[in-house]
Amino acid sequence: MRILVVEDDTTIASYIVSGLREVGFAVDAAEDGESGLDLALTEPYDAAIIDIMLPKRDGLSLIREIRNKGIATPVIILSAKRTVEDRIRGLETGSDDYLIKPFSFSELLARVYALIRRNARVTEPTELKIDDLSLNLITREVRKGEKEVELQPKEFALLEYLMRNAGRPVSKTMILEHVWDYNFVSQTNVVDVMIWRLRNKIDRDEKKLIHTIRGVGYVLKTA
Repeated sequence: MRILVVEDDTTIASYIVSGLREVGFAVDAAEDGESGLDLALTEPYDAAIIDIMLPKRDGLSLIREIRNKGIATPVIILSAKRTVEDRIRGLETGSDDYLIKPFSFSELLARVYALIRRNARVTEPTELKIDDLSLNLITREVRKGEKEVELQPKEFALLEYLMRNAGRPVSKTMILEHVWDYNFVSQTNVVDVMIWRLRNKIDRDEKKLIHTIRGVGYVLKTA
C-alpha cells in the first residue's frame, strides 16, 4: 500500500515516513502544498496525511483541489490547531480525519488502517485468504494452514499486494511502485530476491501459490 505524506516540518515528516516504512508501507513525501498536490494528482494512493500549515499552498486548499478533481483518497489532516471550529473547517474540506499535534505514531497508524479499511468497505476482522494461506491486516498475522509464518515488513507488504491482486499477474514494475519507494530499475533483482524469500516461507509444499509468468511477472493463484 502507498501513502502520501505532506509535511514541511522535517522532523515530523521523517518520524512519520520512517514509521510507515517500518510497517511495510511505500511512502511518498512532499515538503510543500504544491509538490503535494502534484503527487496527489499523478499517483494513486491508499491514504494521504496532510499538514494544514504548508508553504506555497496550504493543506486545506490542497485537499479541496484533489476533491474537486474527483480524487477520493482518504485524507488525515495534521494540525496544531485544537478548537472545534478548526476541526470542523478541516473536515468540511473533504478530509476524513483530523489529528492534533503532538500525536503518537501508534494512533496515527491505527487511523490510517481504519481509513483504508473504510475506503475499501471492509469490515472487521480484515483478512485476506487464498486457499490455506491467510493474512490478517489488523494483527499482521500470516498463517499457512495451521502454521504461523513470520514475515519481515517488506515480505508482508509484498504478500499483501499479491493477495490483493490474486489471480491477476503483476509485473516487477508494479511491485516496486507499490511495495518500495522508487520506480523500476531494470538491473535490480530486489523483487526476485523477495519472491524467493516468500516462496521459502509459504510455498514449500506441493501446492504452489506463487507462480512466475515469464516476460510478465508473478501471480498468486491456487492452480
